[in-house]
Parts: sequence; structure tokens; C-alpha cells
Amino acid sequence: MDISGRQITKIAREVNKLVIRTMKEGGIGSGEMDMIHLVRHQPGISQKEVSRQLNMDKGAVARRTASLEQKGYLSRSENPEDGRSRLLYATPEAEQLKTSKAAVEAVFYEWLLSELDEEEQTAFSTTLNKLYLRSKQESRSGFPHVTELLLQEGEDHAEK
Repeated sequence: MDISGRQITKIAREVNKLVIRTMKEGGIGSGEMDMIHLVRHQPGISQKEVSRQLNMDKGAVARRTASLEQKGYLSRSENPEDGRSRLLYATPEAEQLKTSKAAVEAVFYEWLLSELDEEEQTAFSTTLNKLYLRSKQESRSGFPHVTELLLQEGEDHAEK
């Protein structure tokens, strides 16, 4: 039973709505943010790999890349190992977008927590950090514990 009611996910969705609205006002869509985020974390990634990781067709990646290059968020350079492909890099403007997104999120979370007193904020922050560290560790190890739980749940449903 999920005693959290998936409230963390629901709050994240709400802040994401604000981020998307704010970014759209600046001319950046959510799909573009996803691509910028990927390229920022994997500088020198090929468009083919972007296509694979974001599950987009190659034509859509090419169009989005051209748009983001025109807006000044990505740059392309020739792949020294394959002259037919291009490698993608985030520009300093893309790094500023990250800062803008983080600033919007920070304002939202500051507002959200403002009704809690200092003691409640500290307790919440401590608990949330523990959960974050646990989730990050599980993610980095390939989700072995959660995968096992999912398999067990599948077996339980099959028995019914």
C-alpha cells in the first residue's frame, strides 16, 4: 500500500506546469527542455543517440536541433569519427535556462513551504533528503530492489 498517495509525484507535476508555462513564455517548449537537459548532461551526444534516448524519430530530432541551434541553446560540430553525423553541445544560454528553471522551482517550493513553521520545514527537509538519497542510490544501482518488488507484485496478481 502506498501511504504517500503519490503526493511527491503530484507536487512535482504542479511545479512542472509552472516551469513549462514560464519557459513557454520565453519561447521554449517542454520537449525542447528535455532535449537541452539531455545534451547538457551528455555533451557531444549524437543526434542518433538523442533520437534513441528520447524515443523520437530522427526527423523530429533534426528539426528540434535546428530550432534550438537557431535560438542559441545548442551548437553542432562535426563528428571526427563519422563525418556524416554531428555532435551536440549546450551553449552558455542553455546553462542559463537551467538556472531559470531552478529559480522558478525554488520560488514555487519556497511558497509551498511558507505555511510550515521552521521546525516543520526542518523535519520535512531532513526526511525529504533521506528519501532523495535512497532513491538516487537505488537508481544508480539499476533499481534492483524496486524491480524485485515489481516482480513479486506481478506474481501475486498472477496467483489471484
